[in-house]
Amino acid sequence: MSDMERRGLDLEDILKEFGDAPEEPPEAAREPEEMEQTRRLDPEDLAQTRRLDPEEMHKARYTEAAWAQETRRMEPVSRENAEQSGDTIQFDALRNQLAGLINGEEEPDVEKIWNPGDAVQAEPFTDRWEPEYEQPMGKYVPPQPIQFQPRSRLHELKRKLVAGPEKRFYELSEIGVGKLQAAIFLSLLVVLISAVSTVMYARGMVQENRLRLMIFSQFMALLVSGLLGSYQMIEGIADLGKKRFTPNTLLAVTFVACLLDGVLCLRQLRVPCCAAFSLAVTMSLWGTYQRRNTEMSRMDTMRKAVRLDGLAACPDYMDGKKGFLRTEGQVEDFMDTYAAPSAPDKALNIYSLAAMGVALTIGITACVLKYPELGMRSSLSAGLQVGVVCLLAALPVTIFISQSRPAWILERRLRRLGTVLCGWQGVKGLCGKAVFPVTGNDLYPVESLRMNGMKFFGSREPELVIAYVEAVVGGSDCGFKHLFTNLLDSHNGRHYDAKQLTFYESGGMGGVVNGETVLVGSWAFMKELEIQVPDSARVSYGMYVAIQGELSGVFAVNYGKNQSTAAGLSTLTAYSTLQCALVSEDFVVTHGFVKGKFGIKPKRFCLPDYEARARLRQTELPEGAPTLLMATTRGLAPLAYGVTGARVLRNTSWIGAILHIVGGTVGLGMLLILVLLGSLHLITPVNMFLYQLIWMLPALLITEWTRLV
Repeated sequence: MSDMERRGLDLEDILKEFGDAPEEPPEAAREPEEMEQTRRLDPEDLAQTRRLDPEEMHKARYTEAAWAQETRRMEPVSRENAEQSGDTIQFDALRNQLAGLINGEEEPDVEKIWNPGDAVQAEPFTDRWEPEYEQPMGKYVPPQPIQFQPRSRLHELKRKLVAGPEKRFYELSEIGVGKLQAAIFLSLLVVLISAVSTVMYARGMVQENRLRLMIFSQFMALLVSGLLGSYQMIEGIADLGKKRFTPNTLLAVTFVACLLDGVLCLRQLRVPCCAAFSLAVTMSLWGTYQRRNTEMSRMDTMRKAVRLDGLAACPDYMDGKKGFLRTEGQVEDFMDTYAAPSAPDKALNIYSLAAMGVALTIGITACVLKYPELGMRSSLSAGLQVGVVCLLAALPVTIFISQSRPAWILERRLRRLGTVLCGWQGVKGLCGKAVFPVTGNDLYPVESLRMNGMKFFGSREPELVIAYVEAVVGGSDCGFKHLFTNLLDSHNGRHYDAKQLTFYESGGMGGVVNGETVLVGSWAFMKELEIQVPDSARVSYGMYVAIQGELSGVFAVNYGKNQSTAAGLSTLTAYSTLQCALVSEDFVVTHGFVKGKFGIKPKRFCLPDYEARARLRQTELPEGAPTLLMATTRGLAPLAYGVTGARVLRNTSWIGAILHIVGGTVGLGMLLILVLLGSLHLITPVNMFLYQLIWMLPALLITEWTRLV
């Protein structure tokens, strides 16, 4: 059986495949016997058919039916035949319809005008094309992903920044900090005047005829302090509606108690606790100023961003430790979390409520104990005096800046780097034992790499050696592969593909390029493979190339020291719970390289094997992982300082909160002991003021800790 018979094709199909059609005589149609004979043509007849002249070939393109139809069209058609055929538009009917339309009759019937009759109907449209003959199946090309468009990303980013951080920045700018600065200055002035007056009274330097005036001035200073801190106290009262009892709420309660005690002081001619209360108001104003400045600084950093890189935590990244992986930052991740209260703030809120209850209890205890001796009125006065002092002792003045000042100091550092922390959620997530993955681009960015020189050996052309090196290095995840790609393009070299890429722990890699084995590595790597390298070709941080076991070239690469990289690695390796791990396939990076270039401790810089590096690079963040910090600039330092800054901020915030809770508890305990011992004469405004000053010193030193980042 012939090949044509096996495929089931006739002559017409074959000629269609080659672009021809069978010859048909225009005079008459073929008989069925002739058609059957045509189907039984062998290949020799087929070859003879192809040798027709051009005119006959033109006629052969028409089938019998098509030729008859074409012949009929060429003949003159009479009016009667045209109406019967139904293949033309009836102009008479159209004229009659238009005349009726002009005379106001019914609209023309298009169906009556156009009567297709026996016209050939078109086949229905289908989106599937079925060829008449079998086509070879080509290689499947998967759909290409949508290309990332930086301009559209930047446009969307700017739109969100304008609607969020920029809008908030201008809102805060309209409020400003000028009034707060003036209030802080006036409050400090009130503190100085009240403190001097209190010390003069304690040392007996105030005359009796001036005593009432001095007490009245202290009372007026108390009112002025309350006026200056009214916003903070109103904010504290509003926190009650949010089911929170903050230090500002306790300050408002203390102000009411001080006013009542001040009225009694005017009648009993004793000095109120104005100095200690004014100092607390000053610290509250300062804390508000720091929080507003911190928020404005963060919004200013965000609104000026042209890129937004995020950092999220991946659990069980390496050796059971979490890893900080980079992701694309979203504006919403920052706006939804930056103002959330921190855990130390919540602890201080709970303490403030408990401290108020303890202070009132101690005051009531003093009133009950003194009632038999002093009577009811005097005992109430003593109980109120003790209660005011207890409220002031339970509220160390630096409690208002224990959380705001560390964040303010850290933000001033992070702002220069273009980094923002995503609230306490980010601070908490960036702490603990973790691994920070480092890539070759982090260690030596594009601008820090430079080709110092090259030298070739053997009989191969330099362009071929460069092409082989580019093929091997370009097939890996090295940070310096773009250097050889640019070098090859500058020499107009040919690009090759490397096969069977292999990495060696001794500092090199190899592959098969164009059927030849190519090895690229350090001088020690070549020596280990017993490849002859002349002593004159030894250079620092050089890359040696061996093709088919023979040295073919040496490339001297200068890895410039980048300040951002050096600072980032230094701050990351300064923490024992934080470890750097190289995840790129850079065989030039060794412990000696890291120590010599950046001067860091090699023990803190992990170099996993190449299988582990590949596994770490393929690790993806879990779905819904929160963004912990955002960087608006390139480099390693913005991310590194954000991580270490969050750790210092968390420690400082907790230590400050614990210190003030301990300080307030100690003060309340001392006052309770004095009340039980009956030594109320030691509970004076001067002693209370000195107690506040003593606790200020360690608290201020602790808040300075974030300057060490």
